[in-house]
Amino acid sequence: MNFTLAELAEAADGVLSPPDAAATEIVGLSIDSRTIGRGDLFVPLVADRDGHTFVRSALNAGASAFLTAVDDDRLDLGPEHHHAPRIRVTDTAEALTAIGALARSRMTGPVIGITGSVGKTSVKDLTRAACGGGAGGVDGPLVWASTRSFNNEIGVPLTLANAPDGVDISIVEMGARGIGHIAMLCATARPTIGVITTVALAHSELFGSIEAVAQAKGELIEALPPDGAAVLYADNPHVMSIVERSPAPVITFGVAPDADVRVSEVKLDRSLHPTFQLSSGGESRTITVPVAGAHMAINAAAAVATAVAAGISFERATDQVGAVELSPWRMEVATTPTGALIVNDAYNANPTSMRAALAALTETGATRLVAVVGEMAELGEEGPTEHTAIAAEAAAAGIRVVAIGSPAYGPDAEHVADINEALAALGDLGGDAAVLVKGSRVARLEGLAERLVNPTH
Repeated sequence: MNFTLAELAEAADGVLSPPDAAATEIVGLSIDSRTIGRGDLFVPLVADRDGHTFVRSALNAGASAFLTAVDDDRLDLGPEHHHAPRIRVTDTAEALTAIGALARSRMTGPVIGITGSVGKTSVKDLTRAACGGGAGGVDGPLVWASTRSFNNEIGVPLTLANAPDGVDISIVEMGARGIGHIAMLCATARPTIGVITTVALAHSELFGSIEAVAQAKGELIEALPPDGAAVLYADNPHVMSIVERSPAPVITFGVAPDADVRVSEVKLDRSLHPTFQLSSGGESRTITVPVAGAHMAINAAAAVATAVAAGISFERATDQVGAVELSPWRMEVATTPTGALIVNDAYNANPTSMRAALAALTETGATRLVAVVGEMAELGEEGPTEHTAIAAEAAAAGIRVVAIGSPAYGPDAEHVADINEALAALGDLGGDAAVLVKGSRVARLEGLAERLVNPTH
């Protein structure tokens, strides 16, 4: 979205210098000097590292201006950038939030907020596809969503601020690490459509109970306007328990007979892509989505229900959802040079998503099933029980479990220290094998999946 520096300084309650830079146009925002584009505003955040250290790098990369919360004598700009435009603010993160709110005020079409214990990013990607994701005009509405999991107090305003001018439909992920977090994000994003993918045991170390998770996720629904829409997972009782908190009409999705958008007859092909029936309002369509796992049929239903709430016809939404491209490391299916199937779901893990991924693995038709797993983080007191239960369930289903650096999986798993040991334990993998790679971000197992698929890299 294009802004002038004068507009940004006013929104952020900052001081612009030099004053004659007021008309300078900003075409985007970035918090990372490595991703700066020409004409961007650099926002240096102060966290583990002080982003002010990278202002000079951002300017060298083409940034037109920067925010700053420090005096000029603490900035290493070099003589070439001594007079570079800047907006001085009290706190750069708070200024970013204010700029995100300014961007939101310019949006006239639906703003879709998506939250849930699992599936946020997949549903975001599928919703973008179902809405059309076109460039406007004859190709459909101009749809905007972040290409990464920008779902916190930094990512949400960045997503809003980087939306193109004239955007028709905006899609924003919303994560929560405690009660009140989603309400805070909603104050900036002001969603008109709210989607809850599911409520499950995730981050319980932070929330304390699944009821607290439901309380937090429901903050999205409470923030909706009366003329908006709440899109809820009909098969999850914790989700449905918050229906009365919605001031907006409710649309449900799932396999439940009374779901407004209902999934049935799910079948998986060799690549685990689901083909299924999707029914709504007397219409029924058979569709296939090119993403792995039977649970993706539910995610697709959520996306279609959301697209319909945003004004897209059911027929068009079901036609378009099959054009999805998921964000990386989410049920990516590839084949090794020796013919083994690799399911890379290394982006994150909790008990619900782990069970769904293991179920998908059993549908591959392979005779040798292996799950290489890492820690499921932030489960609190439930962690040890859930890890051992997952390993036991996998073993009962005929899946060999190889756990990397996570002894909590217990006696039903083989335990190795690192990726190299895991590769050695796997040995030769032929066309009769299918391997799931999955763990929380702290495990960083995407490197293992890459080495399995491209062993020479």
